Amino acid sequence: MKIEILTEKNEWDEFLESVEDYGFYHTFDYHQISKSETDQAVLIKYTNNDIFIGLPLLIRKIEGTEYFDAISVYGYAGPVGSKTPLNFNTSNYEKTLIDFFNEKKIVSVFDRLNPYLTFQNILFSNLGEGSYFGELEYLGKIVNINLSNPLEEQRSKYQRRLKTQINKANRLLSLKVAETKEDFQEFQDLYYANMKRIKAKKRYFFSDEYFEKFISSNDYITEVLLAIDNETKKTIAACMFVKTNTMVQYHLSGSDEKFLHLNGSKFLIDQMRIKATKEGYKNFNLGGGLGANENDSLFRFKSSFSDEYHPFFVWKLIVNKEEYDNLCNKNKILKMSSSFFPLYRLAEHK
Repeated sequence: MKIEILTEKNEWDEFLESVEDYGFYHTFDYHQISKSETDQAVLIKYTNNDIFIGLPLLIRKIEGTEYFDAISVYGYAGPVGSKTPLNFNTSNYEKTLIDFFNEKKIVSVFDRLNPYLTFQNILFSNLGEGSYFGELEYLGKIVNINLSNPLEEQRSKYQRRLKTQINKANRLLSLKVAETKEDFQEFQDLYYANMKRIKAKKRYFFSDEYFEKFISSNDYITEVLLAIDNETKKTIAACMFVKTNTMVQYHLSGSDEKFLHLNGSKFLIDQMRIKATKEGYKNFNLGGGLGANENDSLFRFKSSFSDEYHPFFVWKLIVNKEEYDNLCNKNKILKMSSSFFPLYRLAEHK
């Protein structure tokens, strides 16, 4: 039984090549473009005989203290590794992680789990006993289109209104795959306009460098599709999709407000569904609602494509409760004021 901390691309890539399944959220490149200048991206590799588990995290300095905390990248990450037996004893894994967190003076850990890797919940189900406090929290459902099914069967799951909208869009719109710098710039412009329209927080306005590094990475396949209005020849919507192993992920999108009635984003999701099925992908993850809310308009938009859902959990762990409470008190935050985690960073989140 041993633990290794992987921080270099070659060793990170080598580990991922050895596991059964992973998403682009687990890759080295995505961690590098997601972290701030002061964060450290690590993959905590645990080995016990023929079982190995890797937990990718961003370790962050807590300003004004000697302590740190850890968080997963935005998306669906969590641990990946070899196939664990049903009777896998998690106690050694738990102790190894806690010892590492204490050694590195990590006060708390927040991890967004991957809905397609069910063994993640087993690893963390008991990690909340003793002098530390942890929990798995269910945040809602994410929508999946099962690409293993025939195309017509997939489409039969569409809500009636969506079918009508797609039929109309197929008559009025044309598909273009982004290839040039100008194509990608059109996507960015539409994405930024979308974020302004919904009054998104500043952290969702990604930099030009972010997009350049994302699209140029070889750790995964990024495709941007554009919807062109046949009448005006104008690009009225654009979506970014990411492909890894057997998975396609709907990542970012934007639409021209003047052409929302043409349902460009829905048209592009449908086009990617057809394209990815022909290419042999098995699942198309559309994600969930805003903040995993199953009652908002974003979730209703996505669930109009499919009735197949996967549960989305996050893992919250307080390693050092005394220091966690001290930080909350220092920042004058009441413990019951929010479900945000870690609570002492609440002011930074607003």
